[in-house]
Amino acid sequence: MFIRLWKEYTERMKFKILLAIFYSLIVAGSTASIAWLLDPAIEKLFVERDQSLLIIIPVFIVIAFSMKGIFLYLSKTTMVTVGQDLKAIITTDMAKKLITADTDYIDEKHTGKFISNLTFDTGLISNLISTTVLNLFKDSFTLIGLLIVMFLQNWKLSLIAIIMIPLAAIASKSLGKRIGKVSTEAQEESGHLVTHLIEVFKNHKLIKIFQKEKNEQKRVNTFINSLRDKSKKISFIFVRATPIMETLTGIMIAILIWYSGMLMVQGEIKINNFFSFLAAMMLAYQPVRSLATVSMGANQGLSAARRIFPILDIQNKVSEKENSTELKVNKGDITFKNVTFKYKTSSGEILKSINLKIIGGKMNALVGQSGAGKSTVLNLIPRFFNCTDGDILIDNQSINDVTVDSLRKNISLVSQDTTLFDDTIKNNIAYANSVATDDEIISASKEALAHDFIEKLPKKYNTQIGEDGVRISGGEKQRLSIARAILKKTPIILLDEATSSLDADTEDKIQKGLNYLTKDKTTLVIAHRLSTILNSEKIFVLNEGEVVAEGKHEELLKSSHIYKNFYDKQIKKD
Repeated sequence: MFIRLWKEYTERMKFKILLAIFYSLIVAGSTASIAWLLDPAIEKLFVERDQSLLIIIPVFIVIAFSMKGIFLYLSKTTMVTVGQDLKAIITTDMAKKLITADTDYIDEKHTGKFISNLTFDTGLISNLISTTVLNLFKDSFTLIGLLIVMFLQNWKLSLIAIIMIPLAAIASKSLGKRIGKVSTEAQEESGHLVTHLIEVFKNHKLIKIFQKEKNEQKRVNTFINSLRDKSKKISFIFVRATPIMETLTGIMIAILIWYSGMLMVQGEIKINNFFSFLAAMMLAYQPVRSLATVSMGANQGLSAARRIFPILDIQNKVSEKENSTELKVNKGDITFKNVTFKYKTSSGEILKSINLKIIGGKMNALVGQSGAGKSTVLNLIPRFFNCTDGDILIDNQSINDVTVDSLRKNISLVSQDTTLFDDTIKNNIAYANSVATDDEIISASKEALAHDFIEKLPKKYNTQIGEDGVRISGGEKQRLSIARAILKKTPIILLDEATSSLDADTEDKIQKGLNYLTKDKTTLVIAHRLSTILNSEKIFVLNEGEVVAEGKHEELLKSSHIYKNFYDKQIKKD
């Protein structure tokens, strides 16, 4: 996992990493020199009382500490830059993958899970590079430098001291495994919390009307407390190294003082050598302790990488063939040939070998009970999903043989679930054509009968409409959606119950906008009210994934009892 992380992302930053390693070498040398300087300081100043070094040695000690501080700062800031750049690159790649991912992949998981991956996991990977990798090199070099000083002073004491290193490594390995496991659990809890908060914000009116504020607060508290417990557990595992290291250090120092006392009595070590050795060992305590936590930090980061790489490895099923051509729409005829479709999560087929001939430049309609497969038919035309079997042709060109971009460029979709961004009205309409002029945007708004209500708003076309257009009415949102589709100027129009759940006056306005949008265009509409499709060139009746009848309105009243039943119910309602 680390090798892949290095090859695909970190290797491009190797110059900065090598620079940080170079700085770490200077830090290590400065730290070792501090311990080494104690030897001449004690010997010359305190034992031999040599006044000539009274200023020189303190100056060298100040220089050593200053060098250590400066280059420690440089190494850390360099690796922080590397870590944040890496986080930005991975986040960008993940966002690109998710934005371009197949619809069924996005539908499989909740938005909160992806947000947690984009924030929580990328943060752990950034920490792996900026902190863990830096500490690995910096502390390893520092420890090596101090060990050299220790061996130069007395090799017997040094052999006793280095016993602490493998003991610390054993403790680190054990704690590192636990960190990886708990880190995965914490990420899952983070995903659950973000997921639930999104649901709460999205459904806040529903929560209020059913007076479920306390219930939702309890559920949120449950997720927060669970995440808190997991995070505390991670922190506890990290600090668990502290008492282990303190105990090991205490034992080592006690043994060394006892043994060095024996050596001094035997004349094998001088007082200046002992203090220089002791200083080196005390300074080595910090890098040994830090190295003991490297395994834990690495396990956290690699655990996050294991969750992120599956997203980066997404292989879209809706893809283009090598020699795909540009779709050229002439008449706009759409033909379904023995099309079968089944969702991954569904137990049976949604569409069962259906055949349709949608007449170009005319209004065509789909009628059927909920779950009959109407929306699926619409979703297959722009290739939001691939057919399980069969083929769809536009002017005798298979949609599987043309580029996805050219296919979707020729299609506009207006749905009952209007999607708008938390942006201005102007930008929401211009989303269909980013180079559209103000006159073109206003013209499209007028044709969609949206201009009048927009002009009454405080900032008119520059009015911010809030998340999903929360600051305007349902009918106004629908008219903006129609204006957006008009601005795109496509030969094929798909309408998914675009006038459902609207009052008669609003529906009349929207219907006029739709009439302009669909004039002389290949139009396929899912009808909520049959009154809107009575003049369709062809109406297809779907039942349980099959086309059971097709024809004009008058023909179907005579030939299809399902259609006549729908129509009779509509008449009674009206």
